[in-house]
Amino acid sequence: MGNSRSRVGRSFCSQFLPEEQAEIDQLFDALSSDKNSPNVSSKSFSLKALRNHVGEALPPEMVTRLYDGMRRVDLTGKAKGPSENVSQEQFTASMSHLLKGNSEEKSLMIMKMISATEGPVKAREVQKFTEDLVGSVVHVLSHRQELRGWTGKEAPGPNPRVQVLAAQLLSEMKLQDGKRLLGPQWLDYDCDRAVIEDWVFRVPHVAIFLSVVICKGFLVLCSSLDLTTLVPERQVDQGRGFESILDVLSVMYINAQLPREQRHRWRLLFSSELHGHSFSQLCGHITHRGPCVAVLEDHDKHVFGGFASCSWEVKPQFQGDNRCFLFSICPSMAVYTHTGYNDHYMYLNHGQQTIPNGLGMGGQHNYFGLWVDVDFGKGHSRAKPTCTTYNSPQLSAQENFQFDKMEVWAVGDPSEEQLAKGNKSILDADPEAQALLEISGHSRHSEGLREVPDDE
Repeated sequence: MGNSRSRVGRSFCSQFLPEEQAEIDQLFDALSSDKNSPNVSSKSFSLKALRNHVGEALPPEMVTRLYDGMRRVDLTGKAKGPSENVSQEQFTASMSHLLKGNSEEKSLMIMKMISATEGPVKAREVQKFTEDLVGSVVHVLSHRQELRGWTGKEAPGPNPRVQVLAAQLLSEMKLQDGKRLLGPQWLDYDCDRAVIEDWVFRVPHVAIFLSVVICKGFLVLCSSLDLTTLVPERQVDQGRGFESILDVLSVMYINAQLPREQRHRWRLLFSSELHGHSFSQLCGHITHRGPCVAVLEDHDKHVFGGFASCSWEVKPQFQGDNRCFLFSICPSMAVYTHTGYNDHYMYLNHGQQTIPNGLGMGGQHNYFGLWVDVDFGKGHSRAKPTCTTYNSPQLSAQENFQFDKMEVWAVGDPSEEQLAKGNKSILDADPEAQALLEISGHSRHSEGLREVPDDE
């Protein structure tokens, strides 16, 4: 493998392996021989040629950004402005830096994709670039049919989750004075190369998204791109259609926070839409099933939830460990990890007279960071100012909220023990649990909605 100097251009050496370089050269030959660009030298290609090659795989704005970034590469250090077309040397250098480069090399290319002038760029220009980048990821994965069962965007107009994820990525940017890029008051701030480089270094999604856009958009070096840990496979056992609360961007964001070995597959355990508005159904479907993600949407359209690192068990004690976290998806994306203040990570109980019955994460009895009551459809998120366990703010629009939609997804591959236990509802396996439920005055809502499995 070759190496590259820190600045794009001078004494450039491709970082591609020989077989990778051959693929890059083959793509350049295809672009430079485009018959619809007769006035362009055979040693370069035009924007029209790139658009013809990409077709509808990428939004036109991103194709133009990539093209402009390439033609602004100065290989001699003497250029007085962008070249008219993209030469083979410019193309190879750009692709090498974007796909193989370090954070400095990537940041220099990003700045060239944002602005034709040298020097700092405005934060609002970085914001627009980030929104274009995130939107292009959804666009190209949808076009190439690689959403792995998740949905991109159905409704016309801007995708609000694109703006939400872009805002989250930008919130990680540290300005020169150490402050974060939070709120519209910072949009006129100047971001120099050092700020962009630090951002690319600390926020891996920027580089990953660039690789997805280029490899899947140009159909080049696709074998080097592993999407399995970026977009988990979606598994739903029900034969009928099911529309999740989560879209592919929300899933990618949450998935990136999970342990690596659990990122490749999500299996639906419970959905209020499919399994009914029933706490007993919830318990029956999620207990002893391994690590899982719970997410719900309140009546004010706030979307939030938590990751349980261990199997849920119905018991009066707190459970889980410090890998658990709470998260928000809408109106903003954020993850809240353990503080070390206490070990109140997970709680699941029902049928008790003296302690709360429901599902909780963080905080304490009657004051949870996230609480789903046994009276299914009601809950609370209490934090004044933050949850003691996860340092999370109030996740719901109202402290005491109501909801209709809740989902729980198992992540990763289940163990044989989890599969065996998961084949039965807790109410099938434990008659006492059923009796307690009935004594507490709640009917067994699951009756008639599912078949009780036969004992093997």
